[in-house]
Amino acid sequence: MFQSFETKSAPQFGRERVTALRDGFAELGIDGFLVPRADEYQGEYVPESAERLSWLTGFTGSAGMALITQREAIVFVDGRYVTQLAEQVDGTVFSGGDLVGEPPHAWIAKHAPKGFRLGIDPWLHAGAEVRRLEKALAEIGGTLVSLAHNPLDAIWSDRPAEPVGALTIQREEFAGKPAGDKLSEIARQTEAKGLSAVLITDPSSVAWIFNVRGADVPHTPHPLARAIVFSNGKAELFIDAAKLGSEEAAYLDALALRRDPSEFLGRLAEVSKNGARILIDPDLTPLALTAAIVAAGGEVVEGIDPAKLPRACKNSAELDGSAKAHLQDGAAVVEFLCWLDGQTPGSITEIDAVKTLEATRARVGQSMQNPLKDVSFDTISGAGEHAAIMHYRVTSESNRQILPGELFLIDSGAQYVNGTTDITRTVAVGSVSEDRKRFFTLVLKGMIAISMAKFPKGTRGCDLDPLARIALWKAGADFAHGTGHGVGSYLSVHEGPQRISRMSTQELLPGMILSNEPGYYRPGAFGIRIENLIFVNDAAPVEDGDMPVLSFETLTWCPIDRRLVVPSLMTSEELQWLNDYHAEVREKLMPLIDKDSVKTWLTAATAPISG
Repeated sequence: MFQSFETKSAPQFGRERVTALRDGFAELGIDGFLVPRADEYQGEYVPESAERLSWLTGFTGSAGMALITQREAIVFVDGRYVTQLAEQVDGTVFSGGDLVGEPPHAWIAKHAPKGFRLGIDPWLHAGAEVRRLEKALAEIGGTLVSLAHNPLDAIWSDRPAEPVGALTIQREEFAGKPAGDKLSEIARQTEAKGLSAVLITDPSSVAWIFNVRGADVPHTPHPLARAIVFSNGKAELFIDAAKLGSEEAAYLDALALRRDPSEFLGRLAEVSKNGARILIDPDLTPLALTAAIVAAGGEVVEGIDPAKLPRACKNSAELDGSAKAHLQDGAAVVEFLCWLDGQTPGSITEIDAVKTLEATRARVGQSMQNPLKDVSFDTISGAGEHAAIMHYRVTSESNRQILPGELFLIDSGAQYVNGTTDITRTVAVGSVSEDRKRFFTLVLKGMIAISMAKFPKGTRGCDLDPLARIALWKAGADFAHGTGHGVGSYLSVHEGPQRISRMSTQELLPGMILSNEPGYYRPGAFGIRIENLIFVNDAAPVEDGDMPVLSFETLTWCPIDRRLVVPSLMTSEELQWLNDYHAEVREKLMPLIDKDSVKTWLTAATAPISG
């Protein structure tokens, strides 16, 4: 199985672990310590050896940070995780903080005592975040203390070993461009800027540049590795040899000088001598590395990771692979939804649904000779009140039956060698109330608005975000997450810099893949989300228009539960979009389905809706 349903955190030990951490403060000369949900590579998904936040607090979400002082123990999360936090941590030990409205640096400036000394692990915090902390501490006469060792590791006696997942080569038919060409382009850019070298610290960028994939962290197929690319075209790759077979080693040796990760700091110091100008991305590079450059006499030059934008703007091979992966995935999800519809309400559980969906994806992958490599994230399988927890992760303890009269939300994704998928469908279990149908339709209107959008070049994600919310706003409702995130090409299901959200100032460029997933959540009652993946494309010229425009092309093909749609709340244009979408779903997926019962279900699920 790709997904575990056991609860790996231990909230019952929160008090004793916080106490043990505090006991070491005096010797370290600190008044508090920050515990981010991050590893030494600043990734969203981290290996078990880096799950420090979960080990300390019990919180298992993918974004958060704990601030432990002698008096306070605060876990900061964003709107997606407020309910989950309350359920997972010991409320007598930890309080909740707002990671967006009042993040740790803002809390410190407002609440920490004068002269506060904050300890951090310099491998777990990037430069941009460090500057915010230093500024906040300066306001209260405090100090940021960069610790030589993480004090949590000293009390985490059974900490797992670091991973050595096998590395594979991503063939050019899927990558679309040779790794040598990518390295040459980065070297040319580095030389043109008068730089000596650039640090590549994001494992997804390493994977994309070298056309490799890894198996070190759950669900994101990148290897934990770093690289230095020099202005003269040479490159050095720091990766554990235990991850490589003979073919992979020979492939990498033709591209770069391969070194062990333990050599990285020493080699970085050597490269940085004599005032060498080294490019780092301040949002991705740990403080430990920037400090090493400066200590060796180098000059830190801040800029965007040179692979970030090219990786986001998919080439034709990557887009073609994603389109094929989504068709295969759509066929699997349709088969699952048909199975789900055939179950007696109350007879299956949330875990039953996850297991069946994974098994269906695996079976369809084998039949189409494009195996399922992994799920792209832990499936969110929530019935009733669990669907209102935006990033709910079902465990053996929380598992419940899917009951009649409820909404069931399933948000899932898959990793195939030719693409990464992410899809959410909310379905009716038996007969549901008109109130739930109303909100489902309002959410659907927002999803359709994004799907139909045409926009000028230069449009940012924040410019489009209100389109997904306006129908809900008119009803006095909203959702506390972004409308869309970027998606990689057989890489991370959450990829930057592209997003559709209130805070996204990144221009949307052709080739960028994004999710389109508005929602609505009523705590303790129900939750709704509808999600397709889309990509930015040049739109056909608008008749009598004054300028060229961009639009979104749909990648995800799967029915939207028409039983929950209230046609009277939709415009004729919205209904036409939905009927056209369903007609295309039927046309594209029917040839891929091998079961007559599923074909019959798909025909009914995509039947036109009249106004």
